[in-house]
Amino acid sequence: QVQLVESGGGLVQPGGSLRLSCAASGNIFLISTMTWYRQAPGKQRELVASITGISTTNYRDSVKGRFTISRDNAKNMAYLQMNSLRPENTAVYYCNARIRPIPITLGDHDYWGQGTQVTVSS
Repeated sequence: QVQLVESGGGLVQPGGSLRLSCAASGNIFLISTMTWYRQAPGKQRELVASITGISTTNYRDSVKGRFTISRDNAKNMAYLQMNSLRPENTAVYYCNARIRPIPITLGDHDYWGQGTQVTVSS
């Protein structure tokens, strides 16, 4: 079984920072792209940032220069450093990873975490 668990969410004032973590565990052979999504109340889930297996990154325009995605392949972890947070960044943040589990004959699958709440408010 493969599992993704996010952590690091919370309440922060505008202009503050948070660091989200995503831990992948289980029978994992390979993790390729890891992606952070978010979903605000009443809105569709949207991509925030992604990072490939060779650490090529991609960001939505509204977070460029403020958010940084990174990963630690040895620990099967991904991170999202969020600086200069704004009220509009309030959402549940989800980690997604494309994983090839063991046995590899199962092929690649997308896995999701349960989400972590980020609230930006004074």
